[in-house]
Amino acid sequence: MTRIDRRALFKTGSAAALLAAVGVSAEAAPARGGHLRAALSGGDRAENWLTVPGGRFLQAARNAVFETLTEIAADGTLQPGLADAWQMQDAGRIWDFHLAQGVLFHDGSALRAEDVLASLRAAGLEASLADGAVRVTLAAPDPAFPFRAAQQGLAVFKADEIAAGRLVNGTGLYRIKRFDAGRGFLGERVAQHRKDGKAGWFDTLELVAISDEHVRAEAIRDGFVDVADLGAAHDLDGMPGIRLIHDGNAVGAALRDEVRHAMRTGEHPLDDMRFAERWWARA
Repeated sequence: MTRIDRRALFKTGSAAALLAAVGVSAEAAPARGGHLRAALSGGDRAENWLTVPGGRFLQAARNAVFETLTEIAADGTLQPGLADAWQMQDAGRIWDFHLAQGVLFHDGSALRAEDVLASLRAAGLEASLADGAVRVTLAAPDPAFPFRAAQQGLAVFKADEIAAGRLVNGTGLYRIKRFDAGRGFLGERVAQHRKDGKAGWFDTLELVAISDEHVRAEAIRDGFVDVADLGAAHDLDGMPGIRLIHDGNAVGAALRDEVRHAMRTGEHPLDDMRFAERWWARA
């Protein structure tokens, strides 16, 4: 799985551009290594890391770089994220989150409660410190708020980077090597992460935003990417070396056989848009 020639992809946004790109040559247990390339919809040149992601390109990139207080596993269960425990009060109007210890940003600095407070406030929530926990006070009771806290709209950033309007460091499995808004993202696996052995199998991750679904289908058909989000089969069904995964009854994505995933995947597109951390390369 070699690197995408983004200049060719972006110059025309067509299948002809893809042809000019550099060519590439029950599941086994995950193993570290490899370079994952994905063609995704939803790129917007006006987006930045502070944008609440709507399109799949930015959703996938933010999930790789930034984390949330809680996480939703592939089986739909709620799991600890940056918080390792939480309690509700007042029928779910008040939520206290206890932060996990030993969480580091990509620059080596430790996650602080102030970072979480600034992030939640930037998302429009009322947040404060209470008895050593991060307290979120809602306008109305919401017993399902911990599930909402797993959404990328409530990702946690460094407080000083929020103030500067320039996000560079997350706590996720991949650090930013290059980001071109609405076009491409290159991420590098953090050398040592608290999720080692559990997630984040690829050494590097490359996402390219391609608005035309037919071009995304051609990109995976011709071997320029390993994963493409799709809404139809585009004659890929039954093609050697490619398999389709479904979102409900509809096609959700195509991936090359070199890419593996667990038997159980998330119900939403591309494994809850967490394919970058959950999938791995065939040995």
